[in-house]
Formats: sequence, structure tokens, C-alpha cells
Amino acid sequence: MPGFDNLILNVDNYKHCHYPLYPPGTEYVSSYIESRGGAFPVTMFVGLQAFIREYLMRPITLEDIDEAEFVVREQGMHFNRENWLGILNDYDGFLPVEIEAVPEGTVLPTRNVLVQVINTDPKYYWVTSFFETALLRAVWYPTTIGTVSWLCKQVIKEALARTSDHPELVRSILHDYGARGVSSQESAALGGLAHLVNFSQSDTVPGILAAKKYYNAGHVSNSGPNSEHAGFCAWGRDGEADAMRNMLRTYRDNGVALLLTDTYDHENAVKNIIGRELRDEIRNFPGLVGIRPDSGDVVQVTADTVEWLMDSFGYETNSKGFKVLPPFIRVVQGDGVTFESLPKIYIELERRGLAADNALFGMGGGLLQHWNRDTMNFGQKASAVRVNGEWRAIAKSPTGADFKASKAGRLALKYENGTYTTVPRDSIPPEENQLVPVFRNGKLLKKWDFTELIERSEREVPEWYYEPFVAPLRAAGNGRVAKPLTVSA
Repeated sequence: MPGFDNLILNVDNYKHCHYPLYPPGTEYVSSYIESRGGAFPVTMFVGLQAFIREYLMRPITLEDIDEAEFVVREQGMHFNRENWLGILNDYDGFLPVEIEAVPEGTVLPTRNVLVQVINTDPKYYWVTSFFETALLRAVWYPTTIGTVSWLCKQVIKEALARTSDHPELVRSILHDYGARGVSSQESAALGGLAHLVNFSQSDTVPGILAAKKYYNAGHVSNSGPNSEHAGFCAWGRDGEADAMRNMLRTYRDNGVALLLTDTYDHENAVKNIIGRELRDEIRNFPGLVGIRPDSGDVVQVTADTVEWLMDSFGYETNSKGFKVLPPFIRVVQGDGVTFESLPKIYIELERRGLAADNALFGMGGGLLQHWNRDTMNFGQKASAVRVNGEWRAIAKSPTGADFKASKAGRLALKYENGTYTTVPRDSIPPEENQLVPVFRNGKLLKKWDFTELIERSEREVPEWYYEPFVAPLRAAGNGRVAKPLTVSA
């Protein structure tokens, strides 16, 4: 659509009237992005490189300027054509800014600087804040989704540590089913790639493509043959067993088949069709058969289904005393799984003496869509300006909203003794600053590989980063703290 690829129009309209509002003699404006706290105590930073490569490495053209002038003036908003012609002529259309950021994949406490931006030419002091709309959106959304996914991973690790003998399964437990539940394909791409930092399972193809395009990802995700109600309903109620049998035979060589069981009567499908009529065929299937309930109370249905399958296919007892289904069959629960319901499912499984690895999960809108900028109170604020050669530390401090108080001065991120702290830029040697220059005047200065994002996300962190979210599992289990697990990527 016209205008959608035009960076000058990828803004709030009012941004065009801000450049003359700075003091005379303004030369540099420095701003930063942070999560000001909110639902979670930490962030897993991801997504900036995708934005830089998609938008900032594409130069503004004369046609972009003409189009923007027409659209902006049509809205009754001021437009300074000379500003943009200057960028076109002086910098070949690339924004004269430098961006530095935390290495992507890093998990760190909220209220710390994640990104810092400054103009590189005093003539274009206004450009730092001009593209805030697009930049902030490009950071808050994938970072919020990545954080949700990372915290889900900590819950799963805790559940595996408590009741399973297989901590190595952690990256394969939570599948991304969110593509149809988000507001756009770009959301699916950015949220999907953020989830893949933590897990290797996804059906959100835009996320897979984005990880490959922007982060050089290789084999980043797995999926397998799954069923949907259209195909099963087409066989009719009396043909439900035939529909399942057809899928088992069709995908026998693939080694995976996920069977929907709630097309009509979930309990009947599990106990009678799967547990009796198709029992031998499932036992002899060369791979994994997933039993997929898709409705009902997610906590009770998951645990009930595990037990019904054990009645038909038996179980083993692992070293921790919990029951485990035979390796050829698992429950795959993809309905109603959210950040809030996931620990409740594990609590119920443990209460019944069922190991965590009896079930795999898929998360859709609860992963990619049920969040907004206020979830973690993301903001981008100017913190320093240089006017007539003199730097001024600036900050906002509104009454009635203490959390909106911003940081002042040019900033750095310090890491010492396992603790991140945002400090004045000149208070530490440059080599100790954890912020890395990643972009300057149209050039990508640092290119992160997806494997690097995964490695950083899996580094050991203080337990307080995630303890509130695993605490319900420990409380339900009489306070027993699971032995920490070491899991490779």
C-alpha cells in the first residue's frame, strides 16, 4: 500500500511539527528506551536488528519526500521539506543517527536502558525523536513476547525439574500457534521470532522467516502433521475413527501425527476410539502420536486425558516417582494455554502424580497477542541535549505517575557481580559499557546471529528474575524446590 514503506510516514503525525520546538542552538539530542516496570521484573531484549535491517537500511528517496509532503499537509500538519532534502543530499537518504543497544537475547531487570539513540550531525538534532513511533514499537512488542516466552520456559524448566527425568526436552515443550491470533503478519513475524529464541517449536511461518531473514537462523523450528476440524468433520460423526485411522496411515512415514479428539465427544474419542479401536495401530505407529484436546477446562482436560491414556496404554514410573506415558504417545494441549494457565496445568499434573513430560503445549493469542505496550510500560524519552556546545541532562518527572519519571543524561549500562545498573555514561570506562553500537548513518555496525540470541537467553540468571512465576508450583508441592537443571541449547 502507498506510504507503508515510507519512513517519513511511519510516525505519529505530530512528529512533523516538533523540530522548531527545541531551544535555539540545539545540536544533539540523546534518547533511550526502557521498560519502566510492569507485569514482569525482567526483559528479554530482542527485535531491534529486524527493524534496523527492514527500515533503516533502506534510504529515503525524493519520491518518499514528495509523498510524505502531500499526505502530511493534507492532514493540516506542518511539513519541512528542506529537512528531508538535506538528509537526502547529505546522507544519501539514510538517517544520521547512531543507535547502541544491549546485545539481543540478553535477559536483564526492567528499568534499565535497552537502546540509546543520538543524532550524528548537529544539523539534524530533531531526527533522534522523529522516528520514535516506529522504533519503540519495534522494541516493545518482540521484547514483551520474548519475555513472556522466556518466563514460560522457566515455569516449564521448574516443572521438569520437579517431576521429570528429561530436562533436555525444555525447548520442545511450547509450540507457537499464534499466527491467526495476531493483528498482522508483521506481528506474527516479530513475535514468532522472539518465541523461537526460547523454544524450537512453531507453526507461525512468518516468525521462522523473520529469524532467517534478519538473524541468519538455520534450522530454527520443528513442526509436524496436525489435524483440523474441517478434515475430521468431513468424515461425519460415524466416521471419526476412520478419519483418525486415515491420518495415522497417511503420515506413518513422517513419524508424527496429532489427532484432534474434541470434534464431537472428547472423552469418548480418547477412551473408546483411541484407547480401544485404534489402540494397536497407535502402539505400532513409528513415531509420536499426539492426542489433542481442543476445548474444555484446560487444567482438568489435560490431566484427565493423560490418565485416560494411561488406562489404555499403561505407564512407567520415573526416578522421581511420577507416572509417564509410553514414549509413542503424548497429550498435545493447544487450547486455553496462557501464561496464567500453564503453571496451573503443571500443578494439577504434579498433584495427580503425573510427570510434566506427559504433555506438550501450544500457545496462540495468549503468546503473541494478549499484551500491549503498557504490559511492561515501555517508553522512549530524551535524556540529554547539547545546546551551543553545552550538554544538559534532561528528564520528566510528572506528578501522579511516579513510574513515568525518566532518566537524565547520556547513559551507559554497567554489569558487575551479576548485576545490571544504568549509570551516567562518563562514570565507567567505555569498554565496560554493555551497550553496543549497532547502527550509524545507514550502516549496520553489529550483526547478531540467532544462535547468539539463544545462547544469551540461556545464560544463568539470579533466581529472583523468575521466582514469582515458579513459586505457585513450589507452594503446591509443599514448598519443595526442584534441583536446578542444566540444559544445553
